[in-house]
Amino acid sequence: MSSAPLLQTAPGKRIALPTRVEPKVFFANERTFLSWLNFTVILGSLGIGLLNFGDNIGRVSAGMFTLIAMATMIYALITYHWRANAIRRRGSGPYDDRFGPTMLSFFLLVAVVINFILRVRA
Repeated sequence: MSSAPLLQTAPGKRIALPTRVEPKVFFANERTFLSWLNFTVILGSLGIGLLNFGDNIGRVSAGMFTLIAMATMIYALITYHWRANAIRRRGSGPYDDRFGPTMLSFFLLVAVVINFILRVRA
């Protein structure tokens, strides 16, 4: 048996080998998606509770929370598929999400402020 490398290349030349993607990367993506869905179910439950047990102002808040929950579900699904495709293609890009949590916090703040303003006026 020879101890020579299997691939003979010129000195200083690099060979691009495909990288191996660990299965835990796919599961981490799925866990993140399920975490987002868990939050949207909680937010939707809050909206349904306000719809059933609130007054007219509560109905406005329930509608806002429900719309935010549905938009978050759609965003989570799109992000999940984008990350899954990038992982499958072995993309080297960053997979972190700075846009989603920021926009979710902003829209929730707007909904709470609108609810507060309507309560103070009433």
